[in-house]
Amino acid sequence: MDPLDIARMQFGVTTVYHFFFVPITIGLSFLVAGMHTAWVRTNNDKWLQATKFFGKLLLINFAMGVVTGILQEFQFGMNWSDFSRFVGDIFGAPLAIEALLTFFLESVFLGLWIFGWDRLPKKLHLATIWLFAAGTVMSAYMILAANSFMQHPVGYEFNEERNRAEMVDFLNVMFQNTAVMTWMHTISAAFLTGSVFVAGISLWLLMRRKSDDMARATLRVGAVVALISAVALSLTGDQYAKIMVEQQPMKMAAAEALYDTAAPASFSLFTIGTLDGSEPIFSLDVPYLLSFLATGTFDGEVQGINDLEAQYQEEFGPEFGLESYTPNIPISYWGFRLMIGFGMLGALIALLAWWAARKGRIPRSKWLIAAAIMAPFLPLLANSFGWIFTEMGRQPWVVFGLMPTEFGVSPGVGMSEVLLSFGIYAVLYGVLAIIEIGLMLRAIKKGPPEITGDPFAAHDEPEKELSITY
Repeated sequence: MDPLDIARMQFGVTTVYHFFFVPITIGLSFLVAGMHTAWVRTNNDKWLQATKFFGKLLLINFAMGVVTGILQEFQFGMNWSDFSRFVGDIFGAPLAIEALLTFFLESVFLGLWIFGWDRLPKKLHLATIWLFAAGTVMSAYMILAANSFMQHPVGYEFNEERNRAEMVDFLNVMFQNTAVMTWMHTISAAFLTGSVFVAGISLWLLMRRKSDDMARATLRVGAVVALISAVALSLTGDQYAKIMVEQQPMKMAAAEALYDTAAPASFSLFTIGTLDGSEPIFSLDVPYLLSFLATGTFDGEVQGINDLEAQYQEEFGPEFGLESYTPNIPISYWGFRLMIGFGMLGALIALLAWWAARKGRIPRSKWLIAAAIMAPFLPLLANSFGWIFTEMGRQPWVVFGLMPTEFGVSPGVGMSEVLLSFGIYAVLYGVLAIIEIGLMLRAIKKGPPEITGDPFAAHDEPEKELSITY
């Protein structure tokens, strides 16, 4: 291994770790906002109880997301300075908007929501949680717009004198189809993550007979949103796959372990290939399905790995001279399938839990207890494998067609420096994981708070000290 390998591992670990918190924050913020709205409209205490309970979990998760997000940004300066210099003119715009506008929106209105109980007018206080939720999806869009440039660079000119890409079309960078569809797919995944999180915890509370009325209501909400999100994920995933076939055909070929160009192309349910990834040994296929997914027709042509490798060697070989332009096939292939499998399994458990609790029943099955504990983790695993597939499937490019990954690493950083920073991050993230899990489990075991009255009943009383609600 060399500094490049360790730098890639470090970036991968920190990115996946940070993204554990992002989709929960996005999805849960809207669900909490919906629960809060239900309480304001109905004045039913179960919705206030749900808002307080899941709001506390949201705050814990958001705090960890902020900490890990700040640490994530240091990666660019430490180990990827040449990459930062190459794309800095383009990355600077969406990342600046994310930091100065959307994160500001999130933090300000979340603060008002935390401290505004019984101080702001009830409906104005409700608006703060909705503005926070809106900030989370806006923030996600800015990050994904920057990442989409890495997947499909547009709106730039290459400055040969400075050896870097420079932005010439801001709107094209921000609103290309890759960015829009990636955002729609990611937000759908975030809603699935948040809803299964709510459904799993609600099922556990119901089986432990804690706040039955609230738990039954939030279980229903989680299951319904999970079903809608799963459908949205399928539709956006289908459209994103077709965009990927046009822009990064090698990634789609690797995702399907399709070695030879085919028309029509079969969808591989299970494939075993040679160790060098040059050809399949055994494959279990569904005829015509890949052609439909990739092109929208059952007889469409899908390019294979071997033909694309030859094409890329001819196109990029004279300039970059890489040995191979093929990503890691097993990681791409299984990452794609585990992404889909874990996500859909999480949605299925949410729906089964809702069915088991229908008509006032209390679920008793032992497997449902295990499912309640396991459910919140399944979409998180799906998100992680999805990002692993997205980033690993683009290799060997850090910016597709413009900069190979090995060209983006910091030239003056040696093995010892990278290992030291990786070790520090590993220890720090391990401590944060213990804190996060401990706080979450403590809040869940404690259960929803008792509601003793309307917290806004006396919001006009003078000289009340500010205090954190939770």
